[in-house]
Amino acid sequence: MTPPGLPTAMERPHFIGIGGAGMSGIAKILAQRGAEVAGSDARDSETAQALRAHGATVHIGHAAAHLAADSTCVVVSSAIRSDNPELARAAELGIPVVHRSDALAGLMDGLRPIAVAGTHGKTTTTSMLAVSLSALGLDPSYAIGGDLDAPGSNAHHGEGDIFVAEADESDRSFHKYTPQVAIILNAELDHHANYASMEEIYESFETFVAKVVPGGTLVVAHGQAGAAEIAARVAGNEGLSVVTYGEEEAADVRITKITPRGLTSEVTVVIDGRMLTFTVSVPGRHYAHNAVAALAAGVALGIPAHNLASALGKYTGVKRRLQLKGEAAGVQVIDSYAHHPTEMSADLEAIRGAAGDSRILVVFQPHLFSRTQELGKEMGQALALADSALVLDIYPAREDPIPGITSEIIIASARAAGADVTAEHEKDAVADVIAGMAKPGDLVLTMGAGDVTDLGPQILARLSS
Repeated sequence: MTPPGLPTAMERPHFIGIGGAGMSGIAKILAQRGAEVAGSDARDSETAQALRAHGATVHIGHAAAHLAADSTCVVVSSAIRSDNPELARAAELGIPVVHRSDALAGLMDGLRPIAVAGTHGKTTTTSMLAVSLSALGLDPSYAIGGDLDAPGSNAHHGEGDIFVAEADESDRSFHKYTPQVAIILNAELDHHANYASMEEIYESFETFVAKVVPGGTLVVAHGQAGAAEIAARVAGNEGLSVVTYGEEEAADVRITKITPRGLTSEVTVVIDGRMLTFTVSVPGRHYAHNAVAALAAGVALGIPAHNLASALGKYTGVKRRLQLKGEAAGVQVIDSYAHHPTEMSADLEAIRGAAGDSRILVVFQPHLFSRTQELGKEMGQALALADSALVLDIYPAREDPIPGITSEIIIASARAAGADVTAEHEKDAVADVIAGMAKPGDLVLTMGAGDVTDLGPQILARLSS
């Protein structure tokens, strides 16, 4: 099947913040479909360079002059502030402004979409599907919130009829999609600027599920409380098939065994009465569950379970999801995107299972003042799973500071939980501090959704010297 052509409004799109994980993926697919893509970003990056290789024009910095007068639309994400000069220029020129989610929804039209939702695990599960479906020769299109193996590998325009997309609940943008298969991995309270309660989270996910096409399927975690609550609420939706997965006896796709094998796992499931065992090339129980969610979603689209299970073994990880950055002086440095307490605990437990008697040293950078205000104590408790931790200042991203909200909330909680935690206000000092702490056999984990990821290479270089 040939995917649909290019919508007229997308012939000459301009992306504000084109280097972002979600925005760059949409820009890449549009460029691959023949659009004249342009955009701007605050700084140059490997992602921007990868987009240029696909023919996109990428400006560095934001200025009204960067927006061409013949642009057919301006694409924005929820992170773009209303006073952006390119946005103001679009209003002067009468150029339509399109939210990222609407652009992505347009790219899915006419295809068979799988939309992957949940508070945690979206990027990994979307990546697992993209890699395994590609390995089976199905050439899916996909848009992921992280790079697979190289800058710009977060998206692809395929010739097949399947589109796999990460469905972001943070700003309710996942309400725009009409998937044939929806996955809900979990549901917890997060994104406090947009959701005041779990009830609001549940209602938002219910709206997402209501958009599944008639005759479509919801794949949902059986044993996660939030996901199970949503499954119960939508059980009566007409035309919706619900498939549960998990380790519980009552799950439709049942995980019977997860066997750690160093930095990988072997997973055994029973699906449609048949037992399958396959390898997941990242450690930890939560990644095994992600793989089984991907398996169940593919089977819902008619892909034979044994073929897909074998292909899932081709997945070798996504950048920043327990990604091994390297080894120096007998010390392995691993990068983790975890920034919510549940994610932090899951990744630390996974590394603990793979580390044996080795020490785990964490460099943690809290992400967002609002998240720290709401979940800082739980973050500190999660850090108690490490042998030692450095905690950096809060990475603000799109937020302004909140009076009284600092990393000290996390540090105090961690110490109360018995953790060995030190505050480090100077990012440039981290490599020296870790080099002074680390011994051969240790594992160093850089953890957080901000620029803490940049520290991995610096730590390796310092250890090497």
